[in-house]
Amino acid sequence: MLAAVLKDFNNLVLEDVPMPVPGVREVVVQIKSCGFCATDYKAIKGIRRNVTFPTICGHEPSGIVSAVGQGVKGFAEGDEVICQPSGYCGVCAHCRVGNTHYCEHSFTTGGDGPKDTWNGAFAQYMKTQDVCLFHKPKSISFDAAALTEPLSGAWKGMVQYSQIEVGDDVVVIGVGGIGLLCLMVARAAGAGRLIAIDPSDYARKNALQLGATHAIDIAGAKEKVYQILPAGPDLVLEAAGPISAVRLMVDLRRRGTKWNVFGITTHETFELDGGLTHFLEGRMDASFGTTPLAMQRAIRLMESGMVNPEKIISHRFTLKDIHKAVETMGQPQRNKVIVNP
Repeated sequence: MLAAVLKDFNNLVLEDVPMPVPGVREVVVQIKSCGFCATDYKAIKGIRRNVTFPTICGHEPSGIVSAVGQGVKGFAEGDEVICQPSGYCGVCAHCRVGNTHYCEHSFTTGGDGPKDTWNGAFAQYMKTQDVCLFHKPKSISFDAAALTEPLSGAWKGMVQYSQIEVGDDVVVIGVGGIGLLCLMVARAAGAGRLIAIDPSDYARKNALQLGATHAIDIAGAKEKVYQILPAGPDLVLEAAGPISAVRLMVDLRRRGTKWNVFGITTHETFELDGGLTHFLEGRMDASFGTTPLAMQRAIRLMESGMVNPEKIISHRFTLKDIHKAVETMGQPQRNKVIVNP
């Protein structure tokens, strides 16, 4: 099969590699669509260093079951499926209470986090376990289905953890791909006024098209937010990444504000005034990864028509054009990039 093999940082090679063969409880999926995540780009460019070579990136796939191993339950050849990248054992203490993304024996297909990393979906076929598969509803396109994992993360952070309520005034800092999905989930959940903050005019225009009531630049953001929301925001979610975005989120709080450290993954620091934080009586949450519950909720959002993640796709490339996809990922005026093997 054809695959984009990452041999080293900045050394992505298209080559023929052996087809994966399913073992016990394993499934091989013919990849129809795969989202290009920023973490994939960072691995390819050497920005993210926790990579073991050679590897095949791509952890947001959908496709068709092409082969099943012994003991596979619920899936057969020809089934259209959505793949969760994070595998889990199901029996450790974390899995038993539903925190499968904390699993002590986890693996990931094409992503990062666990030490056990399997080849991902920048290839014509990918192997995974049956517990990582979900049946794709016929009404959902393969491209939209490939965005189930990031959409599930947006649902998990915004709804399950930060517990958005109908009518909440919400601020989303950073409206790239994942920020837009958070914004769309907030809109579907009944947000009142919904403010997008981003330094990019391109990103702000996208946010307004996808449900934001206001979109403002990062410069003077606190003053602008409080002009729109004199009483302050009910919920602030940081989906940007830079530590400056986290500091802005802290600065936007008023009494009772819920705030979610969602986008940053680097080990940088920010300060809190202990007494002020005490008397503001807000609640801080953070969210990473996904779970089967979040995946199911994301599928329901798409199937019901409440959220259509296909709206955030700006570019599509074949696997043979993977290097063009990498180049596009480095450009400012792009949104979600899809690879169609």
